[in-house]
Amino acid sequence: MQRRQFMHLSSTAAVAGAATALGLPMQASAATATRAHPAGEGWRVYEITTTIDLSERTAQGRVWVPLPAQQLLGSDGSPYQQLLGTRHEAPGAQQARVVRGPAGAQMLQVQWTDPQAPQQLKLVNEVALRDRATDLGEAGRGRTASDAALRPWLQPSTLKPLDGVVGQTARKITHEAGAHTDIEKARAIYDWIVANCHRNGSVRGCGTGDAAYVLTSGNLGGKCADLNGLFVALARASGVPARDIYGVRVDDSARGYKSLGKSGDISRAQHCRAEFYAQGHGWVPVDPADVRKVMLEEEKGGLPRADARVRAANALLFGAWESNWVGYNSAEDLRLPGSRQTAPLGFFMYPHGETAQGRLDSLDPASFRYSIQSRRA
Repeated sequence: MQRRQFMHLSSTAAVAGAATALGLPMQASAATATRAHPAGEGWRVYEITTTIDLSERTAQGRVWVPLPAQQLLGSDGSPYQQLLGTRHEAPGAQQARVVRGPAGAQMLQVQWTDPQAPQQLKLVNEVALRDRATDLGEAGRGRTASDAALRPWLQPSTLKPLDGVVGQTARKITHEAGAHTDIEKARAIYDWIVANCHRNGSVRGCGTGDAAYVLTSGNLGGKCADLNGLFVALARASGVPARDIYGVRVDDSARGYKSLGKSGDISRAQHCRAEFYAQGHGWVPVDPADVRKVMLEEEKGGLPRADARVRAANALLFGAWESNWVGYNSAEDLRLPGSRQTAPLGFFMYPHGETAQGRLDSLDPASFRYSIQSRRA
């Protein structure tokens, strides 16, 4: 495919969002369409550039890159994330298309068949973000959702079984806390994870997200995919709709937390967050994994739970997020279109690549040779 043809394909490929029944309302647009900056206070705009170089060039080179969600809505129905525009180029690519998957998963899929071609990709996304918070002190007269709309977020997945040790632990936590409402159950689970789990800095990437393994490993340790994934699994097992949103940090924390932000080179700054649904309040943001991150990484030697910075993070992250982070999707058990690998992905948060020799290591940007850069626009 010639470069000019590829760029024409880029400009006409549709980027469509998830169905509103999945609870991730997004509007469809052309891949290179530019949206106006959203009106109102608090918005910040970022340019996020992903570059990929398949140094192992074969006739079967493929990459899949997650795209930012077109629009993410807060509890009051107003957006806290909007994708303003996206553009990409890959000289010599045989095929490039934007693909939609379940739970808001959008990706750029590129394929090369000429081993003599550069097999390089540059993807640029411009995203507007603002902080998000839910007032749980109000009576809950806000958004409601039907049982059908929430049903997908009460189902088990490969990494989030709801029976066995997950179900037993969920029942124990909510029973001991005397929790009955969805907010009470979610709060009890959040508090239990902060009190009993820990961040394990030696875990690769963001962790595997295997909730049952975290509970049976003997140390209750992991990273964001493990601890926030555990929150989601325990909430679902308690009858509370919940989901992860997989994404990447794009800026330093404006709240002064050294451990809760990343700017510039964000190739290893992937981070997932969690939400639960409460009728009358809508989707409520939480992030118990980041509370444990503050405890482990904010200061050398760690911080106790009684430290003022930990207590502030603990209070903030049940009901609010600082939006120095871009969300991609909530997909689980996702099969990459066109992949020769039969096993689905537990979640989709990193760039993925394949050559004739097999799948590349998404957790090692040095050997896979990809980078992600973020700058304030």
